[in-house]
Amino acid sequence: MKNKKHIAIFASGNGSNAQQLMQYFQHHSAVEIKLVVCNKPDALVLQKAATMNVATFLINKEELKTAEKMLPILQQHQIDFIVLAGFLLQIPNWLIQNFPNKIINIHPALLPKYGGKGMFGRFVHEAVIEANENESGISIHFVNENYDEGKIIFQAKCSVDENETIETLSKKIHALEHEYLPKIVEQLLNE
Repeated sequence: MKNKKHIAIFASGNGSNAQQLMQYFQHHSAVEIKLVVCNKPDALVLQKAATMNVATFLINKEELKTAEKMLPILQQHQIDFIVLAGFLLQIPNWLIQNFPNKIINIHPALLPKYGGKGMFGRFVHEAVIEANENESGISIHFVNENYDEGKIIFQAKCSVDENETIETLSKKIHALEHEYLPKIVEQLLNE
């Protein structure tokens, strides 16, 4: 009998948010991280998942376009909910249709500003600084067929100081992501 909610994390890079989620839910009574899906064979997130004894699945851009390879893996792991944590490929319609309002993304800016294709990581922080914004932050939103356009669930803000660099802003954003992403995921699963 299945009583825990099972999460798949999709990530493409270092996996600091994925690691936070895996640690947060490691001994949780109602939630389990069952799978990390990645599109880059050399991504650090795969090592972090292995260290935490979480199954991994490698998929390429073409394989993601159809349900043929991915859907059986998600079903095998009884996935209820998907968290995009630095996953850079666009989520296909078949996946959105199979997991309606069950896929969320974390974005390193206050959407709707600084979102869309190509707006990730340092590119977002660079754009925020170049625009002389006095604040930035994170947005957690449902995923739809367009990059960063799904319904916003939660936002948290931080200041952008006069002498801010991409590196210092990135640290502020990561701190917000690590603090809030696990809590918001938990809240959504409790609803």
